[in-house]
Amino acid sequence: MVGWIKLNAGITTELLLTLFSLEGVLHYGIAGNANPNLQIGDVTIPEYWAHSGLWNWQRFGSGPNNPLALESNGDFTREIGYLRFANYSITPSSDNLLNNVWYQPEEIFTVDGSPEVREHIFKVPVDSRYLEVAKMVEKQGVTLERCVNSSLCLPRPPAAATVAVGVSAGVFVDNRAYREFLSAKFNATAIDMESAAVALVCHQQRTPFIAIRALSDLAGGGSAVSNEADAFAPLAAENAVRVLLSFIAALSSLITRQKLETGAAAKQCRNGAGYGAKL
Repeated sequence: MVGWIKLNAGITTELLLTLFSLEGVLHYGIAGNANPNLQIGDVTIPEYWAHSGLWNWQRFGSGPNNPLALESNGDFTREIGYLRFANYSITPSSDNLLNNVWYQPEEIFTVDGSPEVREHIFKVPVDSRYLEVAKMVEKQGVTLERCVNSSLCLPRPPAAATVAVGVSAGVFVDNRAYREFLSAKFNATAIDMESAAVALVCHQQRTPFIAIRALSDLAGGGSAVSNEADAFAPLAAENAVRVLLSFIAALSSLITRQKLETGAAAKQCRNGAGYGAKL
C-alpha cells in the first residue's frame, strides 16, 4: 500500500528498500487511459515512467525563446517542451494569462553516483529483464475479467499490453483535451498518481522495477462505455492482480531455467568440458 499520490508512494518505496533486502519491486494498481487503441479493463505495462507534474510556469509575455527562471543555473530546461494554455481556448485567442508551463526532469542522486553531483531524468526505464518477462506474459495472454455484472460488460475481452510510456502527477485526469495532449506529447498510455515516484526511488537505489497498471477509466476521453471509474475500478483492480500473478509465475520460471542452465554449465566446467569458459 503506497498511499495516495507521489509523495507517499516515494516515501513508502524508500522505506521498503531500506528495511528489507529486496530482489526487485513489482508495483501494480489502476490508471486512467490516454491511448485510444486500448479500452477500460486492459492492463498496461509501460517501458518508461515519467513525472508529468513537475513544471516551470512561465510568466505572461514570455515565450519559447525566453529563458526560464533559474534555467541558467541548470535547474530548469526547455528541452522537454511545454503546454500553451491559449491553444485550448473555446473561441479563437491569441494569448492567455496562464501562458505556458514547461515540463521538467527530476533531479536525483543515485547511490552509485558521485557525491553531491545531481543527475536529471524525465523518463525512467523499467528493468530490462522484467520487461522481457512482461512481453512473455503479453504474448501468452491472460484471461481477464470482462463484466462487472450480468448487465455491464466491456465491448471486448480485455488484454495485457506492453506500452511505451506511463505518466504520473498529483492530478486525477478526467479531461479529454489534456489526455490527448499527454498522448501526443509523450506517447503516454497509463496516467496515474504514484508509479513515477516508485520508479524514481528504484532508479536512484538501482533496484529492478516494473509497474502493472489496469485501465479503469478513459481520463475524460469518452467512448461507447460510460464514464467510468466508479463502475470499472474493481474490475480493473482484479485484472491488474491477474496479470501480476501471471508475471510472477513467468518470472519464477525464467529464474529457475536460468539457474538450471548455469548449473549445467558449471558441471561441464568441473568435468573439464568447458575449461576456461565464463559463467
